[in-house]
Amino acid sequence: MPRHPITDFLNTAAGPILDVRAPAEYAQGHIPGALSLPLFTDEERARIGTTYKQVNPEKAVLLGLDFLGPKMRRMVEEAKKLAPGQEVRLHCWRGGMRSGAVQWLLELGGLHVNLLDKGYKDYRRWALAEMARPRPLRVLGGATGSGKTAVLHALAAQGEPVLDLEKLANHQGSSFGGLGQPPQPTQEQFENDLAAALAALPDDRPIWVEDESRTIGSVAVPGEFFAQMQAAPLLVLDVPREARVRYLAADYGRHDAGALAAAVLRLRKRLGGLVTKEALGAIAENDMPRMVELVLAYYDKTYAYGLEGRKSMTVAAEDTDAAANAARALAAVAMPEFLTLTEQLSHDSNATGSAPYQ
Repeated sequence: MPRHPITDFLNTAAGPILDVRAPAEYAQGHIPGALSLPLFTDEERARIGTTYKQVNPEKAVLLGLDFLGPKMRRMVEEAKKLAPGQEVRLHCWRGGMRSGAVQWLLELGGLHVNLLDKGYKDYRRWALAEMARPRPLRVLGGATGSGKTAVLHALAAQGEPVLDLEKLANHQGSSFGGLGQPPQPTQEQFENDLAAALAALPDDRPIWVEDESRTIGSVAVPGEFFAQMQAAPLLVLDVPREARVRYLAADYGRHDAGALAAAVLRLRKRLGGLVTKEALGAIAENDMPRMVELVLAYYDKTYAYGLEGRKSMTVAAEDTDAAANAARALAAVAMPEFLTLTEQLSHDSNATGSAPYQ
């Protein structure tokens, strides 16, 4: 069966993607949507590697065959369950012996196998290039509690291209950002998912993305893409503080008091001892507006500092109504002021030799 280059493997080859690397390798990072069908367990892979280095390659191959023999039938049966159409896409780390052995086995079992030429390593090269590729971006900013993510969802509902970094990260960015979220992906998996999300978006239309810090919880936005975000036109939603307090109080009020207290304690060095104590007391009394008021002072100051030196356009908003604010954002990008901002940023990019905003 011919080997496929990465773009053909992702876009035109058929069948579910089966990753035959060891479970630990898969957990560290895999092609989005790929299913784990490990040829060896983590322990078996380690023993084969040790034998390869300390004895010789021939003994390592024989040890691998010893491990493979008893599981051959199970692997074919499992692959057939995962691929009702009896066609699969298959890869290991570098497109070497592991994927070659499983390809032979599955084809012997009657499956049609599409092999990734240079393995998962080639997907990583593709992913890094995809994240670095210049794209036209529109960055949606605003102080904490402005409802920016909900506005992105409203824009997406209207057919606008949207990249939701917080969804990919399973985190909303602040100390409270992990509340109610599933575990965060590894850094490698976050990058893989980000690259796949970018590749699925159009190249000829501006992509809306939320203004983020470099880190979102435990993961970091890759440097080259983050630089594009920093250089892109920034629309800042200016939502009244009272509306933001109501929005956050309703959101945080859904969560366990212990988790809220832990989030406040993570900020105690920045909030100071007295404010931390008052915020914890507000949580104990179920006074969410008071708790939000206390932590917002820190977050507003931090966000204002992050805006320094960045060219932006302010979009006045009455409250946190996502549909209304999405309409305001769309109206703003049609204004002459936004076009002027875009031209200024493009000129600045050309002057510094970086990729211009398109």
